[in-house]
Amino acid sequence: MSQPQGTIYIVVAPSGAGKTSLVAALLQAEPDVELSVSYTTRAPREGEVNGKSYHFVDRRQFEQMIAEGDFLEYAEVYGNYYGTSARWLRERLAAGRDILLEIDWQGARQVREVFPDAIAVFILPPSIAVLESRLRGRATDSEEVIARRLSEARSEIDLVAEYDYLIVNDDFATARQDLISVIRCQRLTASKQLQRHGSSIAAMQTAR
Repeated sequence: MSQPQGTIYIVVAPSGAGKTSLVAALLQAEPDVELSVSYTTRAPREGEVNGKSYHFVDRRQFEQMIAEGDFLEYAEVYGNYYGTSARWLRERLAAGRDILLEIDWQGARQVREVFPDAIAVFILPPSIAVLESRLRGRATDSEEVIARRLSEARSEIDLVAEYDYLIVNDDFATARQDLISVIRCQRLTASKQLQRHGSSIAAMQTAR
C-alpha cells in the first residue's frame, strides 16, 4: 500500500453564505483535512490567534514574500493582502494530507492554474434576499458595506460554472453533509483507492 498525494479542496462563497461555519463543521467531521492558514496584512480581530487564525504580517513583509515567490496565490481585498504559502502546501500534499483553502474567487483561479486537479466548491445562499437578511442580521456592517457585499455576491455567483460542486446553504445540516460528501467521494476514486490498496486488489485479482 502507498499513500496517494493529498487533494486540494477550494471553498468559495459570497460573504454571508455561511462558508466559515460550514468549513468549521467539515474540519470537525473530517480531522484528516487540514485548513491552510493564510497570511494577511489585516489586524487581528478579537479572539484570533496568530498562526492559527492567520499568519499576521505587515505590508512590507507580505510584499517581500510576493517578490520572493512565496505565495501560491494572493489577492488584495478591502485594502489588505491575503495569501497562501506555496511551500507549506506542497509539503503537506506530498505527505498525503488533504488541504482545504478557504479563499476568494481570485485565489481559486490562481490555485487552479497551478493545480488544475484541485476540487473547487462554491457555497450559494438560497437567494439574494436571504443573503441580505443574513448580512443585516450580523448587525456589524453599514448600509454601504452591505450594498457592496451584495453587489460582489452577484458578480461571484456569475462565476459558478467554474466550480466542480455547488452547495446551496438553505438548511445548514444538509449543506454540511453535502460538503462532507464531496471530500469522501473524492477519496473513493479508483485512482486513489488503487494507490492505497493496490497490493490487496492485486492479490484478489490473482486468487483464481
